[in-house]
Amino acid sequence: MSLPAPRPSPAWLLCLAAIVLAGCAAAPLSTPVGQPLSLRVIAFNDFHGHLEADGKQLSLADPAHPGLRLRVPVGGAEALAGTVAALRAGARHSVLISSGDLLGAAPLVSTLFRHESTIEVMNQMGLDLGIPGNHEFDAGEAELQRLLAGGCAATRADSPAQSCVQHSYSGARFPLIAANISRRHGAPLFAPSWVRQVGPVQVGFIGAVTRTTPSIVLPSGITGLAFGDEAEAINRAAAELQARGVQALVAVVHEGGELAQAGADWNDERCPGWQGALAEIERRITPAVDVILSAHTHQGYRCKLGERVVMQATSYGRGVSVVDLPINPHTGRVDRSAIQSRNLPVLNARTDVAMRELLAAAEPAPYAQALRKARPDAGVASTVAGYTALAAPRANQEVGRLGGSFDRSGRTDSAAGRLIADAQLAATRAPENGGAQLALMNAGGIRADLLCRTTAPCPVSFGDVFTAQPFGNGLVVMTLSGADLREFLESQQPAGRERPSLLAPSDGLSYRWLAGAAPGQHVQDLRLHGKPVQPDERLRVTVNSFLAEGGDGFSLLKRYGERVAGPQDIDALLAHVRGNPAPSPVARISWAD
Repeated sequence: MSLPAPRPSPAWLLCLAAIVLAGCAAAPLSTPVGQPLSLRVIAFNDFHGHLEADGKQLSLADPAHPGLRLRVPVGGAEALAGTVAALRAGARHSVLISSGDLLGAAPLVSTLFRHESTIEVMNQMGLDLGIPGNHEFDAGEAELQRLLAGGCAATRADSPAQSCVQHSYSGARFPLIAANISRRHGAPLFAPSWVRQVGPVQVGFIGAVTRTTPSIVLPSGITGLAFGDEAEAINRAAAELQARGVQALVAVVHEGGELAQAGADWNDERCPGWQGALAEIERRITPAVDVILSAHTHQGYRCKLGERVVMQATSYGRGVSVVDLPINPHTGRVDRSAIQSRNLPVLNARTDVAMRELLAAAEPAPYAQALRKARPDAGVASTVAGYTALAAPRANQEVGRLGGSFDRSGRTDSAAGRLIADAQLAATRAPENGGAQLALMNAGGIRADLLCRTTAPCPVSFGDVFTAQPFGNGLVVMTLSGADLREFLESQQPAGRERPSLLAPSDGLSYRWLAGAAPGQHVQDLRLHGKPVQPDERLRVTVNSFLAEGGDGFSLLKRYGERVAGPQDIDALLAHVRGNPAPSPVARISWAD
């Protein structure tokens, strides 16, 4: 994909015109000699097509009452656009970046339109640059390339998603970059970097996506692609940019860290308990990189690691990371001692005036002004409203009743996980549908709680069910022996992993997870309908197609045969909720230390 030419500022255009018309010598804008230039970098991450505010909140420290926290209404694309506009108004040079997972695992208003609605809104917002996250590959590389380039997608009989519903689709007006994705023959999938002109100097941006992408997306969608080491790829791209004279460098990485201390402030530069994959990656990234913008873990943090700032602004468009880079106009280098940065909430129309002022007054002056002035963007609001209206007949359709709330909480398996596993078992139990005896569901495939907001049994809509199960995976039934099942369940905690990724079991399957046991000995008292599972017992097991292809690192599943394809996961869940299911508080996996 070709990269657009850097967009010079109006003042720079005037200078260029003067050079052409009057033969004047080029001068560095109107910046006084010796004064640094400044570029404001605005980033958001893990948007996941959350165009609507839909009751989103952030828990933020209460400036008026130290030690207490506020629940602040935030989010929505129109509020994000308004926040970005207010921040841009306060800076002569700015750039807006998506740090990955702009698409995928999204609500109906994005997924129903094959994410064309989200791309259209990002074009309106003036997104300058993005990097792919793992979820950009949910529908495969070919579909990602179509979304970038434009053109209508063919309608699929097994999917409600539609393309070009209002007009022809022209694609993204911003590039994606990634230094660590290559094709089998070594050619890069995207350009590794992108350069922004800031007066007489250039600022380089380098992209990278988590190297674990092949294990967390459908393998068939990324056939022929390799995902390399993030730090090594960033360092190569940084050296190439420096060789071209680009000295100010920002890495945008779709991988993240987390803070071990619960409730830590997202602007505390000390970052108490800083840990995770990005902590290891950052230590290996060349010191030439001035700032790292991150994603993937849906956390909020602003860490000062030596002289380098590492940031992430939660998820779903609820916050933005802002970095002001002071750049020497003669050397092109960033003065790291003078960098200003902040994570800021995306306040929306539901944020009352008093709360907005309270939060703004606690911020440094340039950012306080932006929070006070930010207002929802009317054009973006109109676009979102148009797509919401188109989705409403399907989204609001009542599809069943719930006997209570099914949430995703739980040390082992969750009520939502048990519900979906039961639905998948019910859909594949008949001999003609695979003859399944049990089903297993991955927690990462459950994207929202199914909540009962009225007296049970309460109505559940198609939109509710779709938001909980947005991937459109098919179901696959396969044969495992009892010994195979035990080995597979043991693989939920591979050697070297600190904690297991437990799959939710369907009704009738139970076992005890012994956390402190040696590898291979975690699964105890494995039973099906109360009877111990025998090693030579033949079992028919249902999983979704993502797991069946080895997703989430469960490569053992690729071994097993006698496969029968079942219905779509969303159809199985829709059928199941028609029976007014009630949640059981009893976990099917018991935990023992």
